Amino acid sequence: MILPSPHADSDNWTLTTTPVRSPRGAVAAQHRLAARAGAAQLEAGGNAVDAIVATAYALNAVEPWMCGLGGSGFMVIWLAREQRAVALDFQGTLPAAIRLDDYPIDPARPHTPMGFPGVVDDANIAGYRSITVPGAVAGLDHALARFGSRPRAEVMAPAIALAERGLQVDWFTTLQIALCAPTLARDPTSAAIYLPGGHPATPESHLRIPQLADTLREIAAGGAETFYRGELAKQIVADLQAGGSRLTREDLAGYAVHEYAPMLASHRGYTLYTPGETSGGLRQREMLSHAGAAMPVPPARPTPATWVAYAEALEACWRQHKIRTGVLPPSAGEDVNGGNANGESIDGEHGACTSSMSAVDADGNMVALTYTLLNRFGSGVTLPTTGMLMNDSVSYFDPRPGYPTTMAGGKRINSSNMCPTVAVKDGEARFSVGASGGNLIMPAVTQVAALMMDFGMSLEEAVQHPRLDASHRGSIRVDPRFDAATLAALESRFPLEIAQSLVFPKLYACVSGVARDPESGECVGLHDPTQPIGGGATPAPFQLDPLTDTAPEVRP
Repeated sequence: MILPSPHADSDNWTLTTTPVRSPRGAVAAQHRLAARAGAAQLEAGGNAVDAIVATAYALNAVEPWMCGLGGSGFMVIWLAREQRAVALDFQGTLPAAIRLDDYPIDPARPHTPMGFPGVVDDANIAGYRSITVPGAVAGLDHALARFGSRPRAEVMAPAIALAERGLQVDWFTTLQIALCAPTLARDPTSAAIYLPGGHPATPESHLRIPQLADTLREIAAGGAETFYRGELAKQIVADLQAGGSRLTREDLAGYAVHEYAPMLASHRGYTLYTPGETSGGLRQREMLSHAGAAMPVPPARPTPATWVAYAEALEACWRQHKIRTGVLPPSAGEDVNGGNANGESIDGEHGACTSSMSAVDADGNMVALTYTLLNRFGSGVTLPTTGMLMNDSVSYFDPRPGYPTTMAGGKRINSSNMCPTVAVKDGEARFSVGASGGNLIMPAVTQVAALMMDFGMSLEEAVQHPRLDASHRGSIRVDPRFDAATLAALESRFPLEIAQSLVFPKLYACVSGVARDPESGECVGLHDPTQPIGGGATPAPFQLDPLTDTAPEVRP
């Protein structure tokens, strides 16, 4: 059965993207300028960790709606000389004083992107009560101090320069703002920045985020210490509490990054490293195990049976995930066409956000980083004293009592779709891949990785290959670029939704990655073709283009 889709014939673009190549390393990110900020660290003699941290900080100024200082996430690092992988969990934590009474369930509200019930006034997804302790600064500072090689001030210099320049508004930026205009309008500071005159900022205008450059400078000077226990912490908490948050100085001061051995999965001679059970890594391992059993010896190229095996594997691992998190009851049947516990389809990824980036250096060190504000523009709150856009990660938690992810004081986010992955074979990091897109992340990342491992595809071939999406929500979504035989095989097994790969909504996630050939040393960086501002970069000094600095400035 083919289900009607509003995205079946809504566009007619043929989307491709060109990889960057260099023997000295490469960076891929959801914004080209951020990738260049990272690649500049390689040019200056830094390593892949320096590059990824510079990239992540730069995104605060060029893609603030997806991630930033007010967010949280995961990182996986392959240390070539030590022949080992490290995972960093810098996920957010709930205020110690959080109360379920602050989040009464409203049956009229839609489910959150994580599949949990909506609450009155959207208090778990918008505004000050939706904010958790952000782990991003702690995670980036930890990575740089432990595994980087360059001074923090130099690594953060491009981000500061970009914040000083301000945000150049193009059509894609206007789209992002317009999608979240009602949430941004709830917060006076955010509205003043992104909705000048009460309307989304228009293309060819210029937005400056007040205090952001100064905040980045203070972090460059004082690191995580000032953010969590120093002067910045004082300013952050004052703003939060003035807006109604229950976060305290003690909540910030007690925050800690978790460094640990990552989860691994073995597939076709590769070892894949992910952050583990609280990320999409467990589902990835389950999917690959299921697909490997269904396809012990892959054919030369993917066949219709390949895609049926991938879809069945994704459905199976997502069903188990939804049982583990309480979205489905333990007694849920085996029907792959299920939804949530109420029989509804959970498909909140259209509003989800995240940013994923990867880096590799000439020595073979490789890093995958994914971090997020959760929803696009997070809570919609910009802290007036620091210019930080804050997360809405309270929506990672269930507002109902008695579930594995129920809200509780100090609780750390323990269920995420993020799935940064580093793949190693014969002691060499071969590729790193991650994605943004909520529920879409793990299926997309795992398909790209599987195509490379099962069929020897290059990163470019795998990222640009048609994908499907399956997450035990009631149907399988399929790109119409698949051949007729594949579509027929999938339709014989699942209700099918034919939907194009679009700039918006991103129905198959937004993938970025790097790869390295250990024989030639060539490094490749590539970003998803549906992200018009994304791209890769190779080592070069970081320079702003003076031609883009002449637009009229819009001040709040």
